Amino acid sequence: QVQLEESGGGLVQAGGSLRLSCAASGSTFSINNMGWYRQAPGQQREFVASISRGGNSNYVDSVKGRFTISRDNAKNTVYLQMNSLKPEDTAVYYCKAWNIMLREYWGQGTQVTVSS
Repeated sequence: QVQLEESGGGLVQAGGSLRLSCAASGSTFSINNMGWYRQAPGQQREFVASISRGGNSNYVDSVKGRFTISRDNAKNTVYLQMNSLKPEDTAVYYCKAWNIMLREYWGQGTQVTVSS
């Protein structure tokens, strides 16, 4: 089993920055990819970014150039640096991990609110 705990959400003005963290515990040796999803009120959960154990990353088009995902394998932690935040980035952000068998694990989410 893998447990994920997010931190770093909050309220920020448009144009500001936040850094989310997600620390994994438990059977962390089995984790392959890690990533972030978000869900705005009344919307479906959507992919934001992911990163492999080797550091290859992917982003949804709407955050390219503004968000950066990174990973510290020694600390079993993934980060999401969010710059130039927009009101439409407001959502609950969830951390996700996949193990080598493609089993999925989710964190409980952290609220990000961007005021205009």
